[in-house]
Amino acid sequence: MSLSKNSLAKGVFLFCTAASAAVTLLVLVFMFLLGLPLLEGRTFYSLWGEQWEPHAGLYGILPMVAGTLWIALLAACLSLPLSLGAAGVMTSLGGPGVRRLLQLMVRFMTGIPTVIYGFAAIFLLVPFMRQSLGGAGLSVLTAGMVLAILISPTMILFMADSLAAVDPAHVQAARALGASRVQRLLYVKLPQALPGMVSGFVLGLGRALGDTLIALMLAGNAIAVPGGFLAPARTLTAHIALVKAADFNSPAFRSIFACGIILYLFTTAAVLCVRLISHTYGEAGRA
Repeated sequence: MSLSKNSLAKGVFLFCTAASAAVTLLVLVFMFLLGLPLLEGRTFYSLWGEQWEPHAGLYGILPMVAGTLWIALLAACLSLPLSLGAAGVMTSLGGPGVRRLLQLMVRFMTGIPTVIYGFAAIFLLVPFMRQSLGGAGLSVLTAGMVLAILISPTMILFMADSLAAVDPAHVQAARALGASRVQRLLYVKLPQALPGMVSGFVLGLGRALGDTLIALMLAGNAIAVPGGFLAPARTLTAHIALVKAADFNSPAFRSIFACGIILYLFTTAAVLCVRLISHTYGEAGRA
């Protein structure tokens, strides 16, 4: 009886895994088939231009690719010290009351709709950026700062779980040798939790790459390769949301599927990086 239950559970899990992988693959195939006309011949090279002028037959998405990377990487880099510090306090440096309060705040932040962050930033952060740094206030920096706050709960929870999973025996051994809380965090927990924390960083970066509303509301939506952090930009996701085409067979409409393929490639690269890091540290741990 127990064996049949185990076999049934194993079959259900395998089916769910296969179904999830199949859906992901089918979506990729769907986007590839619809974007295929743009991936052939001269049109493919025009995709990598800097001009987006559908009426002139120019469908360059390079500015959107650059804008996506600028904003997502900036957000991930800004969120990293915030997330690392909060995770350290939640697992090592803070008292029981502080830990519980931080956990409640972080879990509450995960449930706040994205549009709330964008709406608050339009009335609070954008005027401040406009008065302090000049310009319209809608820029890569503005979108990156708000996006950093948006992805920080995901990174904090992932990093905190990685730090909490460190072998307590190693922590107690360091404590017995006279190591302080900060020393135990820096020299014992962080090195052992590094693979999981890198995974949390990549997960936050993936969230930043796929976000739509923050970039749509705060980046300025200028179709140009950003010349700096104060320049406006448009991301791939915002471009997909903004493109309107009456003809579903038009190159303008099909270009959004090319944008989707590029986002898939970014995600795949991030996953491969996580796998490589996990494999490298796993081999080093076994050695």
